[in-house]
Amino acid sequence: MAIAAAKPGIRPANPRFSSGPCAKRPGWSLAALEGAMLGRSHRAKDPKARLAEAIDRSKAILGMPADWRLGIVPASDTGAVEMAMWSMLGARGVDVLAWESFSKDWATDALKQLKLRDARVIEAPYGRLPDLSQVDAATRDVVFVWNGTTSGVRLPDADFIPVQREGLAICDATSAAFAMELPWDRLDVVTWSWQKVLGGEAAHGMLALSPRAVARLESYSPPWPMPKIFRMTKGGKLNEGIFKGETINTPSMLCVEDAIDGLRWAEGVGGLKGLVARSEANLAAIARWVATKPGFDFLAEDPATRSCTSICLTITAPWFTVMGAEAQAAAAKKIASLLEKEGVALDAGAYRDAPPGLRIWGGATVETSDIEALLPWLDWALATVASEIVVA
Repeated sequence: MAIAAAKPGIRPANPRFSSGPCAKRPGWSLAALEGAMLGRSHRAKDPKARLAEAIDRSKAILGMPADWRLGIVPASDTGAVEMAMWSMLGARGVDVLAWESFSKDWATDALKQLKLRDARVIEAPYGRLPDLSQVDAATRDVVFVWNGTTSGVRLPDADFIPVQREGLAICDATSAAFAMELPWDRLDVVTWSWQKVLGGEAAHGMLALSPRAVARLESYSPPWPMPKIFRMTKGGKLNEGIFKGETINTPSMLCVEDAIDGLRWAEGVGGLKGLVARSEANLAAIARWVATKPGFDFLAEDPATRSCTSICLTITAPWFTVMGAEAQAAAAKKIASLLEKEGVALDAGAYRDAPPGLRIWGGATVETSDIEALLPWLDWALATVASEIVVA
């Protein structure tokens, strides 16, 4: 008979550690959505002003250069990245960096969907970054994620992209925007969704364009058919309305109100610096704990690349490492299931394509006190599963 491990005496006040959709801001309630422009046309004056407010507040908090455009687009971050790739790629060679699930999707788009003749994929396994010295961002376009949501590996900087360059740097920043500093002078397209760092609702993407990206849109016509929701130009000129709140398709005004609420909260906690500090504090709490625990480690091998949002952990307990792949996956799922059953961590399992382990969201809406309260439960769940396996 297995000896049950003692349960910790504290619990997170908020057990929501999902990596998307993510935890709402502290203190959030449905009352925050009062005043939403429901039952109104998004093209009417007041609803359009709300959409423009979401754009303007986002630009201000992120410190986006004044000459950049920012628009609300369909289909979350995925839609925003697809719009950029399908509208801009093909004008010159492209390097695609792939080190986790979503970046591999962008590589698939470039090779198998767009069938670009001059596309190179520079890969790395989960836990590592690709060899950035292989990237030719001076003369070629480059497509990459800033933070690997499914691997917990982020770029420490963008020094591999020169400030003076001929190609475009297209950055999927969905788990990075509002939690990490982005070097705007080394980027040309930046995308994210509301459902990540600020805890907004899904299905709405944000697409930011530098003047160089706008120039590409106005000077280049891709050879493939372009769906309506991807079209950003009219008569060879940028459709400026998209970047003033005139969305291509109908947005949810309830979600817009929720996004604005998150942006106002962000302003109240110190803007970008405050948001980054909150996320980094969550990573630091887990790093202190990992340093004293032989049973867990970061999936990110290099400490400089550890994500402060999608914090991915591997299981290093000796009994776990000697198991086969299927048994490891089953044991990791059992740990995540125990945490959910106890109501201390919801949706904390590793992404389905990632190595077995746990993924704990540490974005700015998560309180460090909740992270700290969760960690003893990871010890408990690991010990519980270990005792069951040993007895079996």
